[in-house]
Amino acid sequence: MAAQRRWHTIIPRDQLSNPPEGIPVTWLKPRKKLSKIYVHPPPRSMPKKCPDPVGVVTASQLATLDSSGARARLFDKENTEGVRVGDVLHVRMREGEPVSGVCLNIRRRGVETAILLRNQLTRVGVEVWVKVFSPLVQSVEIVQRRVRRARRARLYYMRQPKHDMGSVEGLVRTYLRQRAVLGSGGKGAAEMLGKKGKGKGKKK
Repeated sequence: MAAQRRWHTIIPRDQLSNPPEGIPVTWLKPRKKLSKIYVHPPPRSMPKKCPDPVGVVTASQLATLDSSGARARLFDKENTEGVRVGDVLHVRMREGEPVSGVCLNIRRRGVETAILLRNQLTRVGVEVWVKVFSPLVQSVEIVQRRVRRARRARLYYMRQPKHDMGSVEGLVRTYLRQRAVLGSGGKGAAEMLGKKGKGKGKKK
């Protein structure tokens, strides 16, 4: 025969004024009062304190790297005299040799603004990305502007031999020579003319 099951009734002690007969009762201790749970206040709302944290950091970095704001205006879209794709640029570095080439692309991303320059070295096309606001960049000069405004934002078609501009070293040398003459106040031009006159006299 199967053993009889014994049912135990669990009743709190404060409710056992008249316990039922014939049913074993399990006595319980009175429950303790629960301690209060401390609820921490919610954190401060960052959007209210600083709605645009990335913009604030970018502005502070630009104020440090470009205090005068001249370089930012040079690459501003709304500036009609700024740099455009298709222009020949000459970038002077604080360390190392300068970089020059045709601007194929301008990537405007705040402090990470960069330009893609293309040139030819020993008849081999070479491209380099230059970060405009880098501390290593001393100056960015426009050697020659594009005759017509480009209809594209990226002039990657100039990589093809049909549209390749070739080496820009000749344009850069002419630009630097003219700049040196203008910077010397015309003395350099007079000396060059004098040397040419003397040479002609000797040949005669």
